[in-house]
Amino acid sequence: MVAYSLFHTAEIHARTFDRLSPDLRLAHVVRPDWLARAQGGIDITLRAEIQEAIRAADGPVLCSCTTIGEVAEAAGAVRIDWPMMLKAARIGGPVLLVYCLESTAVPSEALLQRAFGKNDLQLSHLSLKQHWPLFESGDMARFAAALAEDIAQAVATGDFACVVLAQASMAGAADALGGKCPVPVLASPALAAAFMEKQSDQSR
Repeated sequence: MVAYSLFHTAEIHARTFDRLSPDLRLAHVVRPDWLARAQGGIDITLRAEIQEAIRAADGPVLCSCTTIGEVAEAAGAVRIDWPMMLKAARIGGPVLLVYCLESTAVPSEALLQRAFGKNDLQLSHLSLKQHWPLFESGDMARFAAALAEDIAQAVATGDFACVVLAQASMAGAADALGGKCPVPVLASPALAAAFMEKQSDQSR
């Protein structure tokens, strides 16, 4: 039996989790068409398709796509960004939420607010949609560098306690910034992998 079934909308995320969690048996389902179809809103047909696939999966499920995360969670999946949002809440606000796809902004803000509860997260948004074509073309190095440059500029001119990268695909920006950013830059894949490892250990 697999430790987790992971649902992705880009193949790169499957490789990322195989690297982050080499000791776990992971089953990957990659559906880029779900993200493409969700850009205009998730209709009844797509919602049913996603939830049916998740309910039929082997073992507990993690969804790495923020855009379809709310729908996946309703079917029983853990959202990749939930451990990250909990960490942001422990750090406290003000929070800079960074994203490339507009479809991730609303679900990310809602999940972040859930993690903060009654505490004021003092949220600011930073849309970097101009860099998304770099990801789509597979130029991950330039994508990460471009994000890191704009995030560093935003942090330098603002007052933030942490930065939250709303999309798993943006994790390279945290690596590119390294220790050069004066506040924590939170990326979801590593934190979600640590969550899976902990849950797996507890179930043994």
